[in-house]
Amino acid sequence: MKKQYLIWDLPLRLFHWGFATTLLLLWLTAELGTDYIDWHIKLGYIILVLTSFRIFWGVVGPKHARFSQFMPSPSAVINYLKSHKSVDAKVYAGHNPIGSIMVLLMLLLVLLQASSGLFVDDEVFSSGPYFNAAGASVDKIMRIIHLNTFDFILAAIALHITAIIFYKKVKKQNLAKAMLTGKKDAEKLSAEDEISGSRLGLALIVLALCVGFVYWLVVINPPPMEEFFY
Repeated sequence: MKKQYLIWDLPLRLFHWGFATTLLLLWLTAELGTDYIDWHIKLGYIILVLTSFRIFWGVVGPKHARFSQFMPSPSAVINYLKSHKSVDAKVYAGHNPIGSIMVLLMLLLVLLQASSGLFVDDEVFSSGPYFNAAGASVDKIMRIIHLNTFDFILAAIALHITAIIFYKKVKKQNLAKAMLTGKKDAEKLSAEDEISGSRLGLALIVLALCVGFVYWLVVINPPPMEEFFY
């Protein structure tokens, strides 16, 4: 049996699969229409919690989760694209430069999508907590963003899945399995690449802070809704 190193911590793996599942459910509830709008809104709050958690975990989590470890430079991206087909190409324990761009892009797109949803209504029964808070012109812009950004998210997901298939078939690296088990084969890695643990206690504290932040954002902070009587 091949020796393996622990690369992806458990909180990061739980985030990854929870993030993917929540995006799928958000798409499904949007497609099903207004009967599922309340679920769609609640899932939007969940994706805000998850995205907030990933941003904080990118600062305080184990090394391969940290943005400082995989923030790509233009030269790193160019060198990776030039050498990735070579048998001697560098093997990254964490995210490679292209994967790093995908992580950052996905977080940015989802944060934009979820934030814009706070200003949108369904023109029937439900509305985001900040609808009408900044004026009709802001609501209009946010609605346009919310209705169109998910197309870019779907494109990013398609690229991500294509990359997973490419790495599995061509480079013989099972990225999906690594994100399930947290481990990668040690053949082209070193003991220094392995993380010592998942920091579960810290992850629970960060998650609690993120839940508290989103609760404040969508329940406590929004201005009171205007009531209309007919």
